[in-house]
Amino acid sequence: MDDTPQNSARTADEREREVVIRVRGLEVGFGEKTIMKGLDLDVYRGEILGFVGASGTGKSVLTRAILGLVPKRAGTIEVFGEDLDGLNPASRRAIERRWGVLFQHGALFSSLTVRQNVQVPMREYLDMSDRLLEELAMLKIEMVGLSPDAADKYPSDLSGGMIKRAALARALALDPEIVFLDEPTSGLDPIGAGDFDDLIATLQKTLGLTVFMVTHDLDSLHSVCDRIAALGEGRIIASGTIEDMLASDHPWVRAYFHGKRARAVMAE
Repeated sequence: MDDTPQNSARTADEREREVVIRVRGLEVGFGEKTIMKGLDLDVYRGEILGFVGASGTGKSVLTRAILGLVPKRAGTIEVFGEDLDGLNPASRRAIERRWGVLFQHGALFSSLTVRQNVQVPMREYLDMSDRLLEELAMLKIEMVGLSPDAADKYPSDLSGGMIKRAALARALALDPEIVFLDEPTSGLDPIGAGDFDDLIATLQKTLGLTVFMVTHDLDSLHSVCDRIAALGEGRIIASGTIEDMLASDHPWVRAYFHGKRARAVMAE
């Protein structure tokens, strides 16, 4: 782990909690540019972890490295206690079935309806009749707060908030244990962002999800995250609760959590 005070003084409760994602010594880069080096991170079962950092520090890159979409130069990534490098294709697919991903901007297939987008992972992994696929897709669509008539709309017909919800429905298609959210409230107005935060919190509690949320939204960090990890200098520079972030003496963390916008959020 990193050498910040809050990590060196982890509580007994933290040590006893199940780690579902364990990253050790991670190094990722492109060409001659190193994005992160020696990065350590634990994600505990059942928590909502907010992942923050300045633009360009590699927040989304880390997410993609965990998912196997970006190659790493060094280090290990374990999910559910399994080293992803040591898995055969079948075992890897079994792990992938246990997570869902909401990519930044939704990443919906533009030529498919909402219903068809939600059914994509189902058709990939599940062997069931069209009728059951239909019923399951509608269940996920309603679960994220979309009306039934949204099912037959195309992404171009949706508002920004509806796109986020449709993408979340697809992320939940296989009843995952972990959900990765990349900037889920980006581009939403304050009311829409707040509603989406409430939805995430409700689903986390109802479904027992572990949520890995890349975000720059101070409201989200303050209202729904159990713990926060800050990325900088190619590693985790601080981690802990919002109170730990406020107490950190790291210059970037202090600037982020004590700036004008932060003070406005904390005052609400």
